[in-house]
Amino acid sequence: MLVPCTQPTMYFIGVTTTKSSIMQVFPKWSEILGLNAVLLGYDAPLQAPGSVYQTIVEHIKNDPLAKGALVTTHKLDLLSATRASFDFLDPYAELTSEISSISKRDTKLIGHAKDPISSGLALEHFIPKNYWRNQADVLCFGAGGAAVAISLYFVNQKEHPQKFIVTDISEERLNHIQHLHQKLETNIQFEYILNSDTNKNDQLMNQLPAGSLVVNATGMGKDRPGSPITNAGLFPKDGLVWELNYRGELDFLKQAQRQQAHLKHIEDGWVYFLHGWTQVIAEVFDFSLTPELFKKLDEAAHFARG
Repeated sequence: MLVPCTQPTMYFIGVTTTKSSIMQVFPKWSEILGLNAVLLGYDAPLQAPGSVYQTIVEHIKNDPLAKGALVTTHKLDLLSATRASFDFLDPYAELTSEISSISKRDTKLIGHAKDPISSGLALEHFIPKNYWRNQADVLCFGAGGAAVAISLYFVNQKEHPQKFIVTDISEERLNHIQHLHQKLETNIQFEYILNSDTNKNDQLMNQLPAGSLVVNATGMGKDRPGSPITNAGLFPKDGLVWELNYRGELDFLKQAQRQQAHLKHIEDGWVYFLHGWTQVIAEVFDFSLTPELFKKLDEAAHFARG
């Protein structure tokens, strides 16, 4: 139940917010940044009624001490139900019809889609400069918001993979990401594959050029059990593996770790988590996020997380 805020408050709109590491990390960040703010979770079931999203958005808009929110999982549905409440949406939000950040400037309610930025920063953390000159491809399991964000980041880079293959069990999600890509000018070859067979996903991996990037953007291993590949699936030689989750069973990550000897790098979702949160917090509380400050917040997060 929402009650009037008694101090600066940021909301975390998700499904199981109390399980996130941010609940341990945010108080330390608030102290470092001098925010004197608290973070409150707002849990909603998947594909909740529009009224659920309208309630939290109107509360943020009308309560002076409600500074904004990070939105996860509900990014599309929330904006669809509350679009009329926003005074401004950034270009990524307009393009994708989703938001991950709610902030306020004076009386205006603002929505940003920060994921293309935060996913790009996470990619730049572990992929060397000029890497894509080696003709490697990207295979992304999952066509949801994370896949959209990663693909949009690559579209805006001078150097990028020549091919980006995205798979999903949902034809609707594949159609959505394809529709977005058709609006863009890019020479990346996008391929969309409707598939729920883990053995076929193994085959797709086996066909990748050496050095290719394989991404688990399905939520499997955290939101639901399992992995998009089988234990027999072989990652590309000298390849990069990115598990977007940082908590949960992490089956995909463990499969990659068993093949570590022939891989160039394995990355989990922790740095992506950090960039995702710090980008939104900087927007909500209106401060500049310098590399030095990010490093300080990163160190504090590791300590707070234990």
